[in-house]
Amino acid sequence: MVKKLIGKKLKATRLKNDMTIQELTESSKVSSNMISRIERGLTIPSVEILMKLAEAFGMSINYFVQEAEKGSTVVHTRKGHGEPIFFFEDKHQITSLTQGLRDPNFAVFYDTLERDCTSGEGGMVHNGEEFALVLRGSMEFVIEGERYQVEEGDSITFKASQPHSWRNRHDGQTVVLWVVSPAPEVSH
Repeated sequence: MVKKLIGKKLKATRLKNDMTIQELTESSKVSSNMISRIERGLTIPSVEILMKLAEAFGMSINYFVQEAEKGSTVVHTRKGHGEPIFFFEDKHQITSLTQGLRDPNFAVFYDTLERDCTSGEGGMVHNGEEFALVLRGSMEFVIEGERYQVEEGDSITFKASQPHSWRNRHDGQTVVLWVVSPAPEVSH
């Protein structure tokens, strides 16, 4: 989790400063490969590398370390204040209700789907389990070739290793609460 937090902070800081990885490499003397690996959460930088990166932004190393310590053990999300994490052509908007939780084993998303929005062609397959509760509207799920019509107030739970897809068949917006385990990688 520390790797991911430092990586996210580095990438956000670099983009906020309108810098490419190559420009950061030149100003910090840290290789572009290392910067890329840190940003993707694949490695924890040494103190020396973190100091060089912080210096390149005119900051102290604490800027990155404090963020890593801050991963919370409690996330309280007020109505309408979740963290937007995905938008697709105004048809699909996902808001995280668990963003910032330290070492999560699951993630909760509030998903707003426009009419005919789908999960795409073909069935998705990944590790873990999924739970979907339709709060408004209705959806059609296809899991291992079997169709399920999930209406407002209905829920569905399944092993994500089974080929699955979904479509908003409702004549308007459908709002779904998803619980996904393990928590997927979310990149902004």
